[in-house]
Amino acid sequence: MVGAMAHSWRVLVQGLTSLAFLCARADEYVRPPPSPLVLTAHDKPAHHPQQVHISVVGTNKMRISWVTDDRNAPSVVEYGKSRGNYTASASGDNATYRYFLYKSGAIHHVTIGPLDPSTTYHYRCGKAGDEFTLRTPPASLPIELVVIGDLGQTEWTASTLSHIGGADYDMLLLPGDLSYADTQQPLWDSFGRLVQPLASARPWMVTEGNHEIEALPVVEFAPFVSYNARWRMPYEESSSRSNLYYSFDTAGGAAHVVMLGSYVDFEEGSEQHAWLERDLAGVDRRRTPWLIVLLHAPWYIQHQPGAPGRGRGRGRHRGPRRGLAGELGESKAGHGNRRTSA
Repeated sequence: MVGAMAHSWRVLVQGLTSLAFLCARADEYVRPPPSPLVLTAHDKPAHHPQQVHISVVGTNKMRISWVTDDRNAPSVVEYGKSRGNYTASASGDNATYRYFLYKSGAIHHVTIGPLDPSTTYHYRCGKAGDEFTLRTPPASLPIELVVIGDLGQTEWTASTLSHIGGADYDMLLLPGDLSYADTQQPLWDSFGRLVQPLASARPWMVTEGNHEIEALPVVEFAPFVSYNARWRMPYEESSSRSNLYYSFDTAGGAAHVVMLGSYVDFEEGSEQHAWLERDLAGVDRRRTPWLIVLLHAPWYIQHQPGAPGRGRGRGRHRGPRRGLAGELGESKAGHGNRRTSA
């Protein structure tokens, strides 16, 4: 069922893309047809964890998130520094969501810690299934960060993940466009299973892109329902009221990472704009030399109509005043892959 729906969708997209090739002028760049989907199945019992991914919470804790088809499975994580020897445990919560006829499995979130920096831990979710291994980020510089965007779940994605898996890094930052489910909810499950080998081992810190919106105003489906349920980030710890924008410190406070929302109000007077001003005001640049800001689409664009460039940026001049934009440090927008050190 999932494969048939996904195939039909891809055929439609490929057809439209091919038409664009025929209609485009020779001097314009045209995006190549999409790569085939990589659908990752779950062939284990219903109570076994799947789609496991981790994210940092505060200075020394980690949130473990996973899904079970069994909606009564416990939200418990056992962990320790030796394989099979779990010296601590923590409990959390779980919930489901509906989208048309689709009902998700139980989506579990459990925060473990305090954890030591630069340390390997072994853990098990829900008292069942496989053991996973994670490594916590360092407590000081240097820190190795992987920055990717527009990930999806195609053969290109598999190649990208293989490349990342061969690197020794501490944290992955993903500013939007995760699964490309685009309302096809089973693709969220497939994406979670595809990235699990990497996302269960190093923290993945994400923010939303346009493909996470999935709003259907005719039937009054709220935006970001799937994203918010599955990818809970530490927004409350940074005094944000929304999972769509937040910040956190890493490398013992030497780096402050701000994950902004491009698809929630950000103009002056908005809640996100006011939060960002407060967040930046609390950063001591003597203690925190690295200020890293990620978002999917730029807030501030000045591009004259008719000038060369990609269509989505033409004729827009929006966003925060230049004073606030000038306070931002290292800034990354989506639509690319990068590995960097701080």
